[in-house]
Amino acid sequence: MTLAPMPGAYAATTPRIDLRLLVVDDGGPAVGAIVAELDSTGVPYTRIDLAASGRPTIAAGFLSDTLNGAPRAKFQAVVMPSESPAGLSSDELTALASYEAQFGIRQVDAYTYAGASVGLNWGTLPGAYAGTLDGVQAQVTAAGKSGPFGYLEGGVTFEDNSPSVSESYGYIATPLAQQAAGATFTPYVDAPIPGTDTRGSLVGEYAHDGRRELVVTFVYNAYQRQYRQLARGIVEWATEGIHLGYDRNYFALHVDDVFMSDDRWDTVLKCTPGDVTCPPGSNPEEHPSRMTVADAQYLKQWQQDHNFKVDLAYNGGGSEDFKADGDGTDPLAVQMIADQSAYRWINHTYQHQFLGCVQDTTVVPWRCTTNASGQTVWTSQADITSQITNNRTWAANNGLTAPDQTELVTGEHSGLVTNPQQPTDNPYLAPSVNSTGTRWLASDSSREHDQRAVGNALTVPRYPLNVFYNAAKTVEEVDEYNWIYTSRAQGGSGICEDNPATSTCLPTPLDVNTGYADYIVPLESRLAVNRAINNDPRPHFVHQSNYAEDRIAYPVMEHILAEYDGLYASNTPLVNLRQKDIGVELQRRAAWKNAVNSGQVTAYRIGDTVTVSAPSGVLAEATMPTGTVQKQLIGSTAFGSAYAGQLSGWVGPGLTQVNVTLKLPAGEVPAQTALKAVRTAIAKTVASLPVPKGVKSPVPAGPTASGTTLNKLTSKSTASTSTATKGGTRSTRSTR
Repeated sequence: MTLAPMPGAYAATTPRIDLRLLVVDDGGPAVGAIVAELDSTGVPYTRIDLAASGRPTIAAGFLSDTLNGAPRAKFQAVVMPSESPAGLSSDELTALASYEAQFGIRQVDAYTYAGASVGLNWGTLPGAYAGTLDGVQAQVTAAGKSGPFGYLEGGVTFEDNSPSVSESYGYIATPLAQQAAGATFTPYVDAPIPGTDTRGSLVGEYAHDGRRELVVTFVYNAYQRQYRQLARGIVEWATEGIHLGYDRNYFALHVDDVFMSDDRWDTVLKCTPGDVTCPPGSNPEEHPSRMTVADAQYLKQWQQDHNFKVDLAYNGGGSEDFKADGDGTDPLAVQMIADQSAYRWINHTYQHQFLGCVQDTTVVPWRCTTNASGQTVWTSQADITSQITNNRTWAANNGLTAPDQTELVTGEHSGLVTNPQQPTDNPYLAPSVNSTGTRWLASDSSREHDQRAVGNALTVPRYPLNVFYNAAKTVEEVDEYNWIYTSRAQGGSGICEDNPATSTCLPTPLDVNTGYADYIVPLESRLAVNRAINNDPRPHFVHQSNYAEDRIAYPVMEHILAEYDGLYASNTPLVNLRQKDIGVELQRRAAWKNAVNSGQVTAYRIGDTVTVSAPSGVLAEATMPTGTVQKQLIGSTAFGSAYAGQLSGWVGPGLTQVNVTLKLPAGEVPAQTALKAVRTAIAKTVASLPVPKGVKSPVPAGPTASGTTLNKLTSKSTASTSTATKGGTRSTRSTR
């Protein structure tokens, strides 16, 4: 069929391409996953819900027009459920095909059959495969490595977390031996076709009729590891590496309670002496855990060996308590302060005092003390302020000059909302934050995932690892883990019985000798890496006790780094930011998201020039090819920083400028197509494709019936974990 040309006299005019994606959404998980990636990375898009009554009709005028006498493409790429989804009319499909061919716009087929309409052999024929992909070991091809997936190390393993739930489905097929005239198919990610010696495509590019489609022949959701690895490349392919928004992989680790002595889990009492849940008379000071000089030296050397720096959240009062209980000296503090440049330092308050309501610990769980009028009794502003300033004074007196005075971690994140007992902030927290110049206040992401204001400060949510503050030995960690996550009949807390949504429940207790290395370490690593590769800069936290005695933090840290290195190429390293910089990143993202969602951002490319307009004071985030520069009133300056084979970062207008202007290198400017009528064939409507249970609903975390296989470990499942079971959450706390 011959398609009518788009409106306007285009022949001799370079078109304007708006930097916005068109997403045609059928409500399926694959399109939903791509939308989640666009949201996470700040890429503007227009979404058409195929199920919505009164939705816009996709016609020539919806896709393009003429602006100031020049042709304008309103979308730089199109995301479709498949090459020809139900819900779009033949006229709409024709309009899309014509638009893509005439403006050189790429299309992502989020999940479709392997078949001739996308340049592949039918997935149901001999020599191809259709079925579950659980556990399949896919691989980025040479074309994928030199193209959109060059940031990956190579392997892409499909999740297989539960033997009883199908978690994937797809088609592995070879390209047609005889393509249509002028058509080609290039596999980017392939896998072995079961029962053969042949590899078939799972993700590939189908070029035909002047158009390019990224053909994905498996279904996925936004949380599955295989998709998380490929998400960046899907967006980069669609946009040809020129788009608003950017993506990084992040991991930072805070070590709380440095210079303190942490209480210890009692494997007989099944509680922590000194805690409100422990029997009266149990003594928390009999066996506290605290790092030694040797532990400090080990940490410093480990950082050098692994090229990774931790943040130390310090309590000066802990050092003074140690001196008072001993000979008046603290060799640990002397050693770590001498090595202070090896770390980043954060004020964790002087004595780790609970800064929320005054706790009534005569009941379990504790409650807020009230006065005779029934009003909550709060820790005073004077006490909060002194905890902040006394720690600073201690640092200065002891030669610790490295801490950033704008950063603060309160003990147990206290002063902030602590549900269910304390549903509001301590009203004296914000005034203390303001008076001390605190601008970046740590919070617990398992309680409050989003950044918010507290006085003049903004929160920096942190993820607790299930490496418990009261465990310095492996046996303590596993014993407490078993108690929390097993049933009452098995000697556990019963929290999983009371809260079925808890994501880390155990059918049987872990072996105290092997359970840490075989289960807890890989599980916590999987959770942390999943967050890291989800463009999430929020830090994780553990405690100084985890670096003492058995040094149980190191297996988790090493597993995280090794697991990540096995997934990503060296041009895509983990980004390790300090608390202040994470706070700034989250703040900028919120401002950018608000500007994009309110229609205050305009961006387009004309030839080799990209122009971005955003509200005054709002920085834009963008990703561009290597060699891109920012044009200034006079000359040009560097843009962004190198990551994953491209340049990306935050950018604002230059001096006296209103807009951001970026100039692309000559070799990276997308080829301009001939803006004229094209001839193409419209595929038949793609029927509904299989979507297994494990894609519709992520498999909950935890072991299988065998007690050895890890189930789904995603950021989504983590969010359902009961706050009370988090490794960094405590009901009460000894200050020593």
